[in-house]
Amino acid sequence: MTDSPLPPPLPADSAAGPPAEPRVRRRDRHGRGMRGPVAPPQVPLSASRAELFGDLVRDSVERLERRWPQLAEVEFLVGDVPGPPGGPDAGWNDEAVPLGGLSEPVDGRPARIVVFRRPVEIRAKSRDDRALLIHEIVVEQVAELLGLSPETVDPRYGQD
Repeated sequence: MTDSPLPPPLPADSAAGPPAEPRVRRRDRHGRGMRGPVAPPQVPLSASRAELFGDLVRDSVERLERRWPQLAEVEFLVGDVPGPPGGPDAGWNDEAVPLGGLSEPVDGRPARIVVFRRPVEIRAKSRDDRALLIHEIVVEQVAELLGLSPETVDPRYGQD
């Protein structure tokens, strides 16, 4: 049996018919139908860890805004991790990783308070511990911004 040479390629502008549609692979084992989501979107199970963390920060901020209305002008952010040690505005070294940060208002930009998600998640394993730690971080940063003690910002600070 001899190998026959391949036919020459068709020119790009030739009409060789419609292009073949790509084959779509679908997972349908044992004829049970397509897999659906694990949980509907309105169920907390479908929320990511970052979304749940953001909700805890928002809850803490709302709790403090009732007592301190001037916090409405402050931006509260969630960062994944702080910048590298020794970097500009890092304020930390290899032995002390910050859990939150504060940047003062500059040139019409409001003050910003950042809570770093990954260092907090590493330190607090349960949701309740995480919520408590986040609230303490937010209270400490607000106290620094307002020039007050954390106990003045939230009388229940350090009691839990």
